[in-house]
Amino acid sequence: MSNENDTESSAPIALAQALTSFDALWSPRIVTRVNDYDVRIAKVEGDHIWHVHEHTDEFFLVLDGELSIALREPAGERSVTLPTGSVFTVPRGTEHKPSAPDGASILMFEPSGTLSVGDRHDDVPGHVDATTGHAL
Repeated sequence: MSNENDTESSAPIALAQALTSFDALWSPRIVTRVNDYDVRIAKVEGDHIWHVHEHTDEFFLVLDGELSIALREPAGERSVTLPTGSVFTVPRGTEHKPSAPDGASILMFEPSGTLSVGDRHDDVPGHVDATTGHAL
């Protein structure tokens, strides 16, 4: 039986080329799926919003630039900085706020249908796309 992902997985995906295919910030694009997970890329600059994914971890890989993620944890608030090539997983249920003052390109790995602004979030400003991901 064939499924819609057969075509997507039959050819390599050049992430650098995929990133040149759109300009919108904080608006992830789905580059492929792995089982029930989306592999998403996004261009980011400035601040996202404080938000929480109650039922899933959120994986970040910085492809280019530098990403900071502020975290509100039981022990208090802290921030992690991810330079190019770094990965970090925000544990489920952890309030967090990504930011990239100088801009960055990132890859995220999360269950298909996960909303980019989480299950609970601050008001969503116009520069942040509340989406489950867009096709490339």
